[in-house]
Amino acid sequence: MRHGKKFNHLGRKAAHRKAMLANMACSLIEHKRIKTTVPKAKALRKYVEPLITKSKNDTTHSRRTVFSYLKQKEAITELFGDVATRIANRDGGYTRILKIGNRLGDNAEMCIIELVDYNDIYTTNKPKKKTKSTRRSANKKEVDAVKTDTPVVDKATSDEAQEVVDDAVKADTPVVDKATLEQAQEVVDDAVKADTPVVDKATLEEAQEVVDDAVKADTPVVDKATLEEAQEVVEDVVPKVDKEPIKATEEAKEENAEEDEQKSE
Repeated sequence: MRHGKKFNHLGRKAAHRKAMLANMACSLIEHKRIKTTVPKAKALRKYVEPLITKSKNDTTHSRRTVFSYLKQKEAITELFGDVATRIANRDGGYTRILKIGNRLGDNAEMCIIELVDYNDIYTTNKPKKKTKSTRRSANKKEVDAVKTDTPVVDKATSDEAQEVVDDAVKADTPVVDKATLEQAQEVVDDAVKADTPVVDKATLEEAQEVVDDAVKADTPVVDKATLEEAQEVVEDVVPKVDKEPIKATEEAKEENAEEDEQKSE
């Protein structure tokens, strides 16, 4: 008779039941969650949680004791390594059972059993949401800003503005609008990549206007080197563009003179 045998035999002999629970425990440790029936999950929870508690004390004796149950070296390594560090601050209740309905074939009650510390959805250590400020508190901030004569500015924006001012003070030269500077930089980059003079007259005039605007500007400059490069491009290209038509006319005159000499002879 089975007096006093209150645990679930799961329809198996003792050896079969132990082997099955050992395999399920190794799978749970390796994959952190497995899908099974509810009776098996409840039996597995009683089987695996004492072993997880053993893993908190990483000694040779503890490893040999757990190995006598699980019989897999990979599971022992994972249990005493990653799993032990995750559950170090937990006093118990390392697993969670989530019921997912009945199985279609035999209508068995199914569930998912998982290690609690590996489920990010149910973790309680989430950052707290920022409380929304009411309109009254927002108005109060604006009033305080007016009283102190300081504008309410984003910290990142103020830092960027401070960097621009610092660069302008160091540069000691007149500054251009940022968009205008970027256009001048593009002209310089195109000229450097091409390794040839900028022949287009319109492009030259734009570069010249950028330099003239920079000289006339009364506001602080960001990059002194960019201005100097734009000035050098203009100075290098202008004489080349001006001299090319002159060379062409001189060559034409020489050719005409040679033809006249040949005809006279």
